[in-house]
Parts: sequence; structure tokens; C-alpha cells
Amino acid sequence: MERIAVVGAGLIGSAWAMVFARAGHEVRIWDPAPGASDAAMGVVRARLADLHAAGLISEAADVVAARVAVTAALEDCLAAAAHVQENGPERVEVKRETFARLDALCGPDVVLASSTSGIPASAFTEGLAGRSRCLVAHPVNPPYLVPLVELVGAPWTDPAVVARTRALMDGVGQVPVVALKETRGFVLNRLQAALVAEAFRLVRDGVMSVEDVDACVKEGLGLRWSFMGPFETIDLNAPGGVADYVARFGPLMGGITEEQAPYRYDAPTVERVTQARRGALDVSGIGDRSAWRDRRLMALAAHKRGQPG
Repeated sequence: MERIAVVGAGLIGSAWAMVFARAGHEVRIWDPAPGASDAAMGVVRARLADLHAAGLISEAADVVAARVAVTAALEDCLAAAAHVQENGPERVEVKRETFARLDALCGPDVVLASSTSGIPASAFTEGLAGRSRCLVAHPVNPPYLVPLVELVGAPWTDPAVVARTRALMDGVGQVPVVALKETRGFVLNRLQAALVAEAFRLVRDGVMSVEDVDACVKEGLGLRWSFMGPFETIDLNAPGGVADYVARFGPLMGGITEEQAPYRYDAPTVERVTQARRGALDVSGIGDRSAWRDRRLMALAAHKRGQPG
């Protein structure tokens, strides 16, 4: 098994450590903030125990956690690594500085991947000598439960690097998808942005309450979308498949999109949504509710694992 370096030990870095370690890889973690890596190990141990209890890992939590080690220096974290997963702040200047250090410290065959949620690799790797081995590997939070990973190369990323990263992600149980070119926000965020913006518009325009819009997704669209994508969904929603669906519903659906002008998250609507959510859940309860979300995702992952694709 290859050694993996995890640079940045926040929630995403901790989750990546679990993903790689449960697949058998030796993992090294480093974070510039004092105490951050040690705190990450606490998260790793707790979440691995949850995964074991849910039947999602067969090995004991402490056995998997033993594959993860904290390092005091970046150089120690990178030593002998075959793949680096960077999880630093979402600021392009920080990414540039970090990747310049990674490029200088790592051998030419080491893949350098960023977990960035929306900054294209071309924005922080252009000036690097080893820019061809750099790409984005954008996970979905939390990646140890939601397996999708978007692989997005810069125009100069070597296709072999993308293929190698895809093989690694396949091997650790993730579901990699490859973007054929860079686009603002990548693909998953663009799909999510369209739905979230429409949800805000519906509240803004007095069409439906916050609670009922949420219900439309969790008790409607989300049930199908947990095991089918939008194209398969519409393919099954008409007897003749996609072409039949478009013939029947294309004018309606196309007309709806004509009404969906860009949405800028106006303050009054954001406040209405905020108040509705705070009425349902105090800020102090977000941590516990997030843990509940993760347990539900574990149950869903366990269910999907036992079903045919």
C-alpha cells in the first residue's frame, strides 16, 4: 500500500485520513496550526468507532487508526508519500504558497491533489515546475460516508496523473468522476447551486415555507436521487425514455428554467430562512444534528452496500 500525506487536518483532512487508512494505506497528517493534528486524531478515532459499530468497516477502529500518524514537520509528512491530499484554507494565495512548498519538497512522481471546493487548479499551479502532476480531488463532506470525488485537472495536468488518481480513489472505495475541463465551482457545486438558489427563490416569492421546500427534497426528489442521477431519473419517468420525457415535459421544464434568473441571496430572504431554521434547530444543536446526519448516512451506506447497482 502507498503512503498518503494529508496536509491540513480539519474536518476534510481528518475524513481523508479515515478513507485512506480504512483501505489499508499508511497515512501521515500535518497541519501548521498547533494542536490541529492531534485534535484530528481524536476525530478519526471517534468516527472510526462509529463506522465499526455501523458495520461499515470490519477491522477494529484502533487497528485502522494505528495506520494514521501525526507529524511535527511538513517534510516528515511528505517523506515517502506517493499521493498528497491538501486540505488548506479556501484562499487562492494560500493554495499557491502551499503547492509551491509541496512541489519543491516532493519527488517528481508524487501526485499533488487539492480538496478545494471551488478554486481551479490552474489558479494556483501555473507557475510550478511540476504543475503537470497537480489536480483537484474535490470530495463531498463527509468523504468517509459520501464517496463521490470530483477529479478536475488544469489544462496542463498530465492525463496519466488523472488516471492514477482515479485508480487510487477507486481502490479506497470512493467514486471518482472526471471533469473534462475546468468550470466555475466544478460540477457537484453547480448542481447543488441550482437547487439551493431555486429553494431560496421559492421562499422569497412566498410560494412555499422553508420547512415544506425541505420536505420536497427529502421526501421527494432525494429519495430517488439517493440511488439514481437526474438522467436516469427522467429516463425512467416516461415509457419511451429520455426522448419521450423531453417530448412530454420539455416545454414545461424549459419554460421553468426561463424564469430562473440569477439569484444573489438577498438579505431579507436569507434572514427568513435563517429564522425558520433557528426555530427548528438552535445553533448550539448543529453539532449533534450533524452527528445524527452522519449516522443516517452510515445506515444508508450500509443499505446501499447490500443492494444491486
